[in-house]
Amino acid sequence: MAFTIARVEHAFLSPGPQPNGLQAMADGLWCIDQVDNKIYCQDYATGDVTFSADTDTVHSSGITLGGGYLWIASTYECKIAKLDPQTGKTVAKYDSPGSGVVAWRHGAADAQTTGAHGLEWKDGKLYVASPPSQFVHVMDPESWTEVHRFRTPGLRVHGLAWGDNDWLWVADTSNGTVSLCDPTDGRIFQVVRVEAPAEVHGLTIHEGVLWYCDAHSREIGRLVIE
Repeated sequence: MAFTIARVEHAFLSPGPQPNGLQAMADGLWCIDQVDNKIYCQDYATGDVTFSADTDTVHSSGITLGGGYLWIASTYECKIAKLDPQTGKTVAKYDSPGSGVVAWRHGAADAQTTGAHGLEWKDGKLYVASPPSQFVHVMDPESWTEVHRFRTPGLRVHGLAWGDNDWLWVADTSNGTVSLCDPTDGRIFQVVRVEAPAEVHGLTIHEGVLWYCDAHSREIGRLVIE
């Protein structure tokens, strides 16, 4: 297993106050914000907003495209929302797998049940990162049944991004790492520590380069693995 450092290259700021999920698409970099709950599409080179729409999601933390729909993790609602990508209107909502109380709030009097964060799509399946369960849950979107799961490294799993060999990059915000995992069994092949003070919340990959967003700083940028 390789241990390396990711140098942060800042690209631009998110238009929203707290960007929390990213998905690279052909038309631009899509983002969901956890405060205004809007979706934004930004130009890769300039950061200019080419599309935005309101959603009815709640404190959302993940976004992806699959099966002709946008999928958003409506974290504080403990739902996964299926949206029309042209309008942002919700088509359906499903129970978020792995919902519960996150480990670092276990036993707290005011602990709140929350749901998923990062999302990815592959071969007709939705991959759902759940901080409460510390698993990535693989869901069949037609029946909304879990077909597989694997445990994630670290305490606070967040963004997901597909790498080479059908392996999955998995961000852990508390550890400040992104790990390259085999989604069949969770085996870790590479661990990358992200240069401080950046925190990886949303994660995606575009033209072989990992992009991240930081909900605290509003920064959106690239992770250069050296």
